[in-house]
Amino acid sequence: MAAEPLITISDVRAAAGRISGVAHRTPVLTSRTLDQLTNAAVLLKGENLQRAGAFKFRGAYNKIATLSDDELARGVCTWSSGNHAQAVALASALVGTKATVLMPEDAPSAKRAATEGYGATVVTYDRYRQDREVLARELAEERGLVPVPAFDDPMVMAGQGTAALELIEDAGAIDTLVVPVSGGGLMAGCGTAARALLPNVELIGVEPAAGDDTARSLAAGERVRIDVPHTIADGQQVEIPGALTFEVNRRQVDEILLVSDEALIATMAFLFERLKIVVEPSGASALAAVLTDPDRFAGRRVGVVLSGGNVDMDRFTSLIGATA
Repeated sequence: MAAEPLITISDVRAAAGRISGVAHRTPVLTSRTLDQLTNAAVLLKGENLQRAGAFKFRGAYNKIATLSDDELARGVCTWSSGNHAQAVALASALVGTKATVLMPEDAPSAKRAATEGYGATVVTYDRYRQDREVLARELAEERGLVPVPAFDDPMVMAGQGTAALELIEDAGAIDTLVVPVSGGGLMAGCGTAARALLPNVELIGVEPAAGDDTARSLAAGERVRIDVPHTIADGQQVEIPGALTFEVNRRQVDEILLVSDEALIATMAFLFERLKIVVEPSGASALAAVLTDPDRFAGRRVGVVLSGGNVDMDRFTSLIGATA
């Protein structure tokens, strides 16, 4: 007998109801230039315009809003390079609980400042020498906090899946959905929603070339750990896919594509120049895959998730300036 799925379209729809009126229903953006470059109809889900600047708010709020009064009184904790940290901090403030966030010492200063600005307490660690999940679990136990994982949780995955649900509801049927992959929660949730609504949709995940843990894991049929990747895509510096997200993604993802840091920068510049929007390196990865190999997507209606826009002005201009 097949195992029950970890999340279903019903879970995603329930999450959509829970976050309605709290999370932004982000726009679907289009560009005639982009369509001409790819010979495709490209539909961009602008999660860079989401509250706290990234899709992460969807899953964080969905998870925290379902906690009991006792759990909320204890407070929550999480571990994140930045976007999930901000999302948990904001969601916690909205529901009236306290958040403690474990962040790497080299996290972008803007992401740390925003996290603290939402009222969270930040504890730092060395991402290259310490295991953030172990540290966070120890912190939760010591302080009696409720862990809110960045991706490896059914409620978080279901919340992230609302991005694809909205995209299809607003833009109509698509042939292919292209999603950035880090720990795998966005891909798991969006893939679940898209495949339920469009059984024949092609599901493609995208990783930075230096951080191909999911690609290796899917090829091996089991989770593969890599060294912390050195890439400008700080939101995708994950060493191993989540245990739960991998179980979902290995059943439904059709392919993982890899993109270079140079392609990420070029895509950030394109989005700024042509659509007048700011997207961080990780947030640009899905579109970077489309622009890197446009023939792969020609003639199709392609949904692309722009997962986040949390990059400060100095870093953005420094990266874009490198292409000049």
